[in-house]
Amino acid sequence: MLAYPNRIPTTRRYHPGLLRSAVFLALLAGATCYALLRHSASMDLFDSAILVTSAIGLAAMALAWHALQPLSLCAAILSLLAIQLYGQQLARAEQVFLLKYFLSSQSAIMWMGFSYWASTVLYALGWLRRKAGWMTLGTRAAWAGSLFGLTGLLVRWYESYLLGSDVGHIPVSNLYEVFVLFSFLTTMLYLHLEQQFGSRQLGLFAMAVVSAAVLFMFRYGLGAHEIQPLIPALKSYWIKIHVPANFIGYGAFSMAAMFGAAWLLAGRPFFASRLPSRAWLDELSYKAIALGFVFFTIATILGALWAAEAWGGYWSWDPKETWALIVWLNYAAWLHTRLVKHVRGALLAWWSLVGFAITLFAFLGVNMFLSGLHSYGSL
Repeated sequence: MLAYPNRIPTTRRYHPGLLRSAVFLALLAGATCYALLRHSASMDLFDSAILVTSAIGLAAMALAWHALQPLSLCAAILSLLAIQLYGQQLARAEQVFLLKYFLSSQSAIMWMGFSYWASTVLYALGWLRRKAGWMTLGTRAAWAGSLFGLTGLLVRWYESYLLGSDVGHIPVSNLYEVFVLFSFLTTMLYLHLEQQFGSRQLGLFAMAVVSAAVLFMFRYGLGAHEIQPLIPALKSYWIKIHVPANFIGYGAFSMAAMFGAAWLLAGRPFFASRLPSRAWLDELSYKAIALGFVFFTIATILGALWAAEAWGGYWSWDPKETWALIVWLNYAAWLHTRLVKHVRGALLAWWSLVGFAITLFAFLGVNMFLSGLHSYGSL
């Protein structure tokens, strides 16, 4: 039997991370139970199931990625503070200093946009000058923007109920709101990859997409930021799961396109010295598209179920549905080419960019140029 004479006995200690996770889970469970009891009269079985499933999902993600714990807690604290300051009067958004400049949904979303722009500039400075300090600041600005973005979405949800119980709804009902969601989810996907792989070299590429989305959102949102009642077709619990799943897919496809662009640029000396290896970029593109494909598939299935409930049929070849199918087929072919045909390199890099253009048209172009059952999302 082997002996280990140099092995030093150790005593068991509680890891600080375990205690923090236990506290987070306890708070999350308490908040979920409180919401179920407090709002049971206005929640049906499906709403309750969505709430419990969302809490379980957040718990699982927060255990796998500990950075979600402080983000979630801080967003919850800021949102509860905003709710307390509002009381039951929406007009206080212009009367209370913290609400007017920081915690109302519109103020928080403005800070989100400015933080994401700042993050892009900081990543650019670090990338061009090869200074890790600038990139670190870029990461912190991205986290700050995500905190404001999540807070803005949560507070906007509460604000909708202040307009009337029949008006209240999850803030994913128009292009302005989903652009906020897209910016937040895309940034979070990038930050997870950054922390997982320990590199900030792609921050400029990722945040450039987010900054473009924010720019469009602010330009479009000059009059669209007002909360509006839902049309009958949107008054469904399906909106709470279909739209977020869809935009996780959109965010992942956007990341894949940026990784593809980085792969193409990595062949030039100026960029090669500032970017990860092409093999690494190829792998990141694959992971992003695989993740996006899974969530987009789930969203498409959920959308069909929602359509059957709202319009009496699972599929109607509406322009939005048709282009969603084109997006799905495009990325299914991309994954088939990589996994079955074992293709790598420039073809898939260019394909990810073309796929992003197709996705962008399905997301935005259809609403702008085509009409159909989804025309309520038009500009």
